[in-house]
Amino acid sequence: MTTFKIPEEKKIRVIINTDAKNEVDDQYAIVQALLTECFDLRGFIAAHFGEEKSEHSMLDSYDELMKLIALMAIKKAVRVEKGAPKAMESEDEAVASEGAKLIVEEALNNDERPLYIAFLGPLTDMASALLIAPEIQEKDIKVIWIGGRDWPQGGWEYNLSNDVNAANVVFKSKVELWQVPRNVYRMMPVSFAELSERVRPYGPIGKYLVDSVIDFNNVAIKRPAEYRILGDSPAIGLIMYEDCGKWSEKTAPSFDEEMKYVHGDQGRKIRVYETIDPRFIMEDFYAKISRFHKSDLL
Repeated sequence: MTTFKIPEEKKIRVIINTDAKNEVDDQYAIVQALLTECFDLRGFIAAHFGEEKSEHSMLDSYDELMKLIALMAIKKAVRVEKGAPKAMESEDEAVASEGAKLIVEEALNNDERPLYIAFLGPLTDMASALLIAPEIQEKDIKVIWIGGRDWPQGGWEYNLSNDVNAANVVFKSKVELWQVPRNVYRMMPVSFAELSERVRPYGPIGKYLVDSVIDFNNVAIKRPAEYRILGDSPAIGLIMYEDCGKWSEKTAPSFDEEMKYVHGDQGRKIRVYETIDPRFIMEDFYAKISRFHKSDLL
């Protein structure tokens, strides 16, 4: 059903690191990434999401990634690696994994294109890769992180809470970093009615995506909620179009024990997004899942 092609040399090298089984919004970002023609997907990495919900959360994420790929019946090979099974114990101790190895491998290969790495959960695998191979800091890598509390105070935020040490390693490094903090990723609400009309009719994957959201909300959310915030999808939109939101350059902070920002003047700058364009991201997703389903029917 694709009626356009992106030249191979213009495709964007992308790795997606995802705590896919943590909730039900990573799944939308994963599917959108798989359907994005301009992405040269170098692989997915299954991320842990702490031990509160599961003692083997990384493996849960891995299984969820494999389930999504199976539901879509993707014909081409999709590389999926296992990331760190737990958070870093200190800022000096990497957690070795096949996921961290993939990051180092892609960062050091001879491809001249930038490498975009989206983190939809904790930064454990990026921090570990930096500790294992510090030379990758000199490469053209762009890390997009969905995480951290609102600027400038900071505070508890779920993705950050699952590995504060890793966040400090990445924020103190030289690698280019684009942060999408909590107040921005929460600009992605969608209603059940919208999802039921625009996603659920499109095959097994559409049904799974929508039913998972409704089932999760009905069990896990105490308040009445006929909507879901698809907070991980901005990472995909920003790789496609980096000005899909207003951003400003700020001096990189570190994080204290309460996960508040510790501001200094070390000269290291990062990009912090202040808004996001949900229309661009969601309309792109709706069009792609519709076209994908129609292509299966031809």
